[in-house]
Amino acid sequence: METMVCPMGGSSTRLYSDLTPTLSSSVPPSLHTEDSNLDPDFCQEQKGSPLCPPDPVELLRQCEEALRDRAPRLHRKFTQLTDGDSAPRRPIRVMQWNILAQALGEGLDNFVQCPPEALSWSRRKYLILEEILSYRPDIVCLQEVDHYYDTLQPVLAGLGYSSSFCPKPWSPCLDVEGNNGPDGCALFYDQTRYELLDTSNIRLCAMRIPTNQVAVVTMLRCRTSGRCVCVGVTHLKARSGWEWLRSAQGSDLLRHLQTLVQKQDSSSRDVPLLVCGDFNAVPSEEVYRRFSTSPLSLDSAYKKLSEDGLTEPEFTSWKIRPTGECCTTLDYIWYSPGALRVDAVLNMPTEEQIGPNRLPSFSYPSDHLSLVCDFSFKEEEE
Repeated sequence: METMVCPMGGSSTRLYSDLTPTLSSSVPPSLHTEDSNLDPDFCQEQKGSPLCPPDPVELLRQCEEALRDRAPRLHRKFTQLTDGDSAPRRPIRVMQWNILAQALGEGLDNFVQCPPEALSWSRRKYLILEEILSYRPDIVCLQEVDHYYDTLQPVLAGLGYSSSFCPKPWSPCLDVEGNNGPDGCALFYDQTRYELLDTSNIRLCAMRIPTNQVAVVTMLRCRTSGRCVCVGVTHLKARSGWEWLRSAQGSDLLRHLQTLVQKQDSSSRDVPLLVCGDFNAVPSEEVYRRFSTSPLSLDSAYKKLSEDGLTEPEFTSWKIRPTGECCTTLDYIWYSPGALRVDAVLNMPTEEQIGPNRLPSFSYPSDHLSLVCDFSFKEEEE
């Protein structure tokens, strides 16, 4: 896929300069040229450097240094749901996050209370990578990714992640002058811990008609335990009035998941599911009901934060547009409760932490908050 790279802006820093030796085997053939369009702040030329992965702790420190003049970071803590004796030695950490496409943030989304400087890619790219590096998930599910080839794929490949990317066929990013190509869904996984068995890029349909929304579904096997897990990431149709389309898209995704799981499940043990996404749907919508009552027996992990264990967070997205303020829950991590246990959930920030101008901001790069959960297999710990 060809991409058009717009100027990044800002001064060059030394962040990730030691990543370059790992990139020659990471970038797709279409970008493997002298002018590869890789982000110069992360991928500087260093001939003769040894082929070794960078230190994520050092990269995080350098990222924080690049952001030293910003407002305090949103500090969030994990709620532990298991005691020390029953907690797994190493859980499966999963991140779900709509990172906000750069072209949309600067162009179409019109965040009226967010200073333009806070929306510049020269700043946001550090905030996005800082968020991922701070939690070091084993599996990262992202939406609105429009800097995959030049930034996220090479940087995370240097940290040991393999990935798949599925762009929207008619991405609204392409209507923005100076865009970096279409946005889409990306799924990253730690290849030192998991091996890839199967992956599919899916264009979701409604009544058998292809739509503009996509999903990535991947089958992974843990290298130590041999257990398999099916992971999906999606981004359903936005805006009020499209509830019926989101419901149809969700049903189509559930069919694809069922097919992939049945194809893989040759043993008596069912393959558990992890489905992450910006569903653009509140919990009262039909698509939420379809997932919660599906024959795949899925449950929403973030309900674990509530006192009764049955209620979603008050919000996963909080923004101000010309039409007004919107504080709502749109993002979910669905899982198979019969096979997986939720061990920890990352808390939501308070209204005071988010601030009166809401999101995005100088402190946080997206209008959606990341969701992070630790899971373990119920039958056996890794």
